[in-house]
Amino acid sequence: MDRTTCCVVGGGPAGMVLALLLARAGVGVTVLEKHGDFLRDFRGDTVHPSTLALLDDLGLAERFARLPQRRVTTIQLPIGRDRSLVTVGDIGALHGRYDYIAMVPQWDLLDLLADEARREPSFSLRMNTEATSFLVEPVAAHPAGARAGAPGRVTGVRYRTPDGRSGELRATLTVACDGRGSLARSLPELRLRRFPCPMDAWWFRLPRREEDPHGLVGGVGDRFLTALIDRGDYWQCAVLIPKGSDGGRRAAGLEPFTAAVAAAVPWLADRVHTLRSWDQVKLLDVRLDRLRRWHRPGLLCIGDAAHAMSPVFGIGINLAVEDAVAAARYLVGPLRAGAVGPRDVRRVQRRRRPTTVATQALQRTAHARVIEPLLAGRPPFGDPGRAQRLAELLTTSRWLRRVPAYFLAYGAVRERPPSAALR
Repeated sequence: MDRTTCCVVGGGPAGMVLALLLARAGVGVTVLEKHGDFLRDFRGDTVHPSTLALLDDLGLAERFARLPQRRVTTIQLPIGRDRSLVTVGDIGALHGRYDYIAMVPQWDLLDLLADEARREPSFSLRMNTEATSFLVEPVAAHPAGARAGAPGRVTGVRYRTPDGRSGELRATLTVACDGRGSLARSLPELRLRRFPCPMDAWWFRLPRREEDPHGLVGGVGDRFLTALIDRGDYWQCAVLIPKGSDGGRRAAGLEPFTAAVAAAVPWLADRVHTLRSWDQVKLLDVRLDRLRRWHRPGLLCIGDAAHAMSPVFGIGINLAVEDAVAAARYLVGPLRAGAVGPRDVRRVQRRRRPTTVATQALQRTAHARVIEPLLAGRPPFGDPGRAQRLAELLTTSRWLRRVPAYFLAYGAVRERPPSAALR
């Protein structure tokens, strides 16, 4: 049986950022990652200015700049006359050093964070190690300050490896960073709240040419929406389809789909033929939900484990990173002291919950007013002319384009890392 001060379940962006910050502050931290590497395709690869500023604070800006990346400064949607592209968010107009979104393969970012964390003697990363259940210590008969019926304290996890080995890892605090399929979500006292989603997403790649548009580009087809992410030599493409329609659309064949993509984005018509099999198109079951409670004694949930975000605005990763930064700032002191109480983990949720609620409210509004009508063949906002008036307003007002750009870049609240983690 092993022991650590903080057990981080999941080696995604939230888990690796939290582990790096804690290790730099001298806290013993062990990350359990069930996969053997970080190579998963079609994950969120957008690194927003808030995360770029964090990497700068940590002394990692130069190393990050050497990673293969594409810089995006504008968000364009086909809401002009005759479906012309209109810039609805101008990140390049923001003040500050980081006036762009960096499109970087997520595995490169995670490798960078892991390599830096390994320099700290208090850090340990265990790949191919899956947490299977929590270790729970029952509440004593009359513990001081405990409520009747309160859940026991989480004291670590049980784990297993692909070779059949199993074990236990005890910890002062366990942090669930293992995404929307988190082990913690099965705990009834955390009370998962789900919101309806009108769509699922298909992910695939198409070749990109130098004369193509730049940045993040949207398109509208027959009952589907496209979002194209500029990755240099290819487009990482997302198509939003009505919820639950994946099976029927695949049964109709690949050719009607590629023809619909060509009709929605005419300048891609000469390369949709590169999609030769449905195996090249991956389905994402879109969810929007959050835990009512992100914690119980000995356990904290952050990132997608606490709140699964819609792909709308593409800010899920950066919200997860901000969760990790806030958690590190509040927990470094208690973890150093070797005692983390309910008040300590509660402070993290109180800090981060308002941003989560506000972001999800905006996503739900976008679902109801824009995405659901378009997927049903109706005009957005219930008025065919409203989108056109919005396009004209955005075209003439550079300042208005900064509002969605700032929200996309930094979110509602900017988090600062603990001073002990800075270099």
